Amino acid sequence: MSESNNENTAWERVVALYRASLSSPEEIKRMELHFPQFRSHSLVGTEFRIGVMEDLQKEWFTKLYAKPLESVMAKAGVGDGISVVFTVEKPDVTAKPRHVDLPEPEHKTVSAETRPHTLQSTLPLHENYLFENFVRGPSNSFAYAAAIAVAKGLGKNAYNPLFIWGSTGLGKTHLMEAIGHYVLDNNPKLSVCYITSETFLNEYLNAMASSVLPSFRSRYRKYDLLLLDDVQFLVGKKQFQEEFFNTFSQLMIFDKQVVMTCDVSPKELGLEERLISRFQQGMVVEIESPSLETRIAILKSKMQARHRIIPDEILNFIAENIKSHVRAIEGALSRVVTFMDVNPDMPLNVDIAQHLLKDMIEDEVTIRNITPDSIIQATAEHYGVTVEDIKAPGRTQSLVTPRQVAMFIACKVTTDSLQTIGKAFDRKHTTVFYGSQQIQKRLTVEPDLKQSIMQISAKLGRKISDVLE
Repeated sequence: MSESNNENTAWERVVALYRASLSSPEEIKRMELHFPQFRSHSLVGTEFRIGVMEDLQKEWFTKLYAKPLESVMAKAGVGDGISVVFTVEKPDVTAKPRHVDLPEPEHKTVSAETRPHTLQSTLPLHENYLFENFVRGPSNSFAYAAAIAVAKGLGKNAYNPLFIWGSTGLGKTHLMEAIGHYVLDNNPKLSVCYITSETFLNEYLNAMASSVLPSFRSRYRKYDLLLLDDVQFLVGKKQFQEEFFNTFSQLMIFDKQVVMTCDVSPKELGLEERLISRFQQGMVVEIESPSLETRIAILKSKMQARHRIIPDEILNFIAENIKSHVRAIEGALSRVVTFMDVNPDMPLNVDIAQHLLKDMIEDEVTIRNITPDSIIQATAEHYGVTVEDIKAPGRTQSLVTPRQVAMFIACKVTTDSLQTIGKAFDRKHTTVFYGSQQIQKRLTVEPDLKQSIMQISAKLGRKISDVLE
């Protein structure tokens, strides 16, 4: 596309149509962060080329925006069969980047300040994620003790960094944020940063585009406590791993504390060896699924917080039948409490609880019956390929998506380790993790992919919300 007014107008239509296709404030916010980083655009043959400054931007934006932008090119009048290609162009020091003018956002920005004193973080700490609200048991007592030790001896103990890992919904983020609250309550002069790896990456990209990397680095290397959630997001981003490694090393040199959470252990991440080595130099702790006794204790704690009295037989029934994770246990309790609120004159018994929780109990049974092999079979049937095709050693493009979709679902709805899932696919655990992450990224921009996962999940007896939680 040339620099003529007509062609610029066509690009503006592309931007407008893409924005109109977004369905959530989060997607719009991400677009508003990323699109101003596009330095140029031009149509060369059937390629629509968008210039960016760095290789990492090229890799990241291609995954996020190439296909969605291609889908609106024809409607915007650019042409049919156009491929969107991101290219790295070195900045001309005499020219200013050409930004996209975006409409004012339709959502409000929420302040990160949730405590009486200033909370120096990118994200707010959840007000209920405190140590006193965390229910301890055999499955999490070691992680709890490590978190307490970190909070009381910031940066000056053997638990630096502290790496907490485990499946979804078991309390990793709760413990991490509890450390932040404790530090701010007891040492208000110390600076605390709580951030997800994805947000960290977005800020890094924005700093590159705005030529303020020194300021970005200075900011993140001055905190007394860095809380980094979802470290698995670092996988596959080599340049970003380099940046994080340097920030991490700088914090370690000056005895600053780093706490990280992840879905898997460091050795399963598939990151650079030096990063894994640094993660393991402190304390690595796992949070496992809670035992029956811990599940009962969790229910009693939640019940007391709600100022409700529920018979022990009901709490025991919930704990014995809902086992997958803490959020499911809390959901079952909420359903029972709601029933009590709308039926104050009806006595609650086990038969009523069983009826109320029938679908949740069935879901729990289904979860235990789903295996990686059954997921591969259902995925193969959906895409019209064979189980052997999905397990085949080649990387034929038409099989990559079915294979990675099956890996994604297996990681979400089974309790198997990555190694066990990998064996079912005849692949390494790092390949399973990478494939699952690729599908996670694509879901935000490919509605058809979400539809496929919904249909496969239904075959397996699962709701889409269970898979996309």
